[in-house]
Amino acid sequence: MAVDKRFTRAQELVYELKVCDVMTREVITVRPENRMSEFREILKDNFISGAPVVNDHHHLLGIVSIEDFINWLNSGEGNIKIEERMSRDVKTVYADEPLIQAVSQFKKFGFGRFPVIERETRNLVGMLTKGDIIKGILKQMEIDYHEEEIHRYRASHIFEDIIADNATLTLQYTIDGGDFKNAGKSSSDLKKTLSRLNVHPKLIRRVVIATYEAEMNIVIYTKKGEIIAEVTPEFIRIEARDTGPGIPDIEKAMQSGYSTAPDWVREMGFGAGIGLINIKKCSDEMDIKSQVGKGTHLTFTIKMENV
Repeated sequence: MAVDKRFTRAQELVYELKVCDVMTREVITVRPENRMSEFREILKDNFISGAPVVNDHHHLLGIVSIEDFINWLNSGEGNIKIEERMSRDVKTVYADEPLIQAVSQFKKFGFGRFPVIERETRNLVGMLTKGDIIKGILKQMEIDYHEEEIHRYRASHIFEDIIADNATLTLQYTIDGGDFKNAGKSSSDLKKTLSRLNVHPKLIRRVVIATYEAEMNIVIYTKKGEIIAEVTPEFIRIEARDTGPGIPDIEKAMQSGYSTAPDWVREMGFGAGIGLINIKKCSDEMDIKSQVGKGTHLTFTIKMENV
């Protein structure tokens, strides 16, 4: 049975955008020393169901919700401080992480919103809801349309203008392992280049999603690697090379949910064990070679004719 390789523009943007691109930056917050009676007025005046608790440096300490408020009322306790009722174990997302990771967090925990923190300081910088994601994607689609028109006009006929029996454009991107702040940048840059070359948007979506997954595998599992894109009038071929630990069992690695990512990586929302599966789904051809202790060489091809 043929695999459906169609992807929407919205799916592509989920891989390309960062959380900071779509999050709400103006957030109603409270202090740990505020009283529960004050929190009641904050809920009422701002029509919200909860608020992050921060200190003077805007460091996130916890979350207090309307449920916490109701439990306080029912307890008959005095006018205690918010810090005595707030939840301290708070699930967060990073402002600089790819939006696809936040989407997976929504799916995993079933929450309606996540506080957004800065990776270095862990300070609160925003809030993210599913509505923010939808609005952010729609806004970016409109911006992209206007900004890319002039670039596409300049580059769209590059292969027509080259006089040769065969023409190939080679693009190389260096990936640093463990650099989660810049994770996804190479696939985003490749997307912009392909757009300016007037490659069909449906093909670009497949390239971007597959390349992103390959890029994340390098970031998560290796110290360094590279992605090389070979663009011709007939196909786009992507090579992802690294000198990492290698894959002991490729067949097992191709199974959904299988992952050797460490716990700290999983806690950030990465390493879900679907990367190679997504690459195969996007590709017309895929080949992977790996040697334990020496690294992995992944190649996948998307044919221009298969729009």
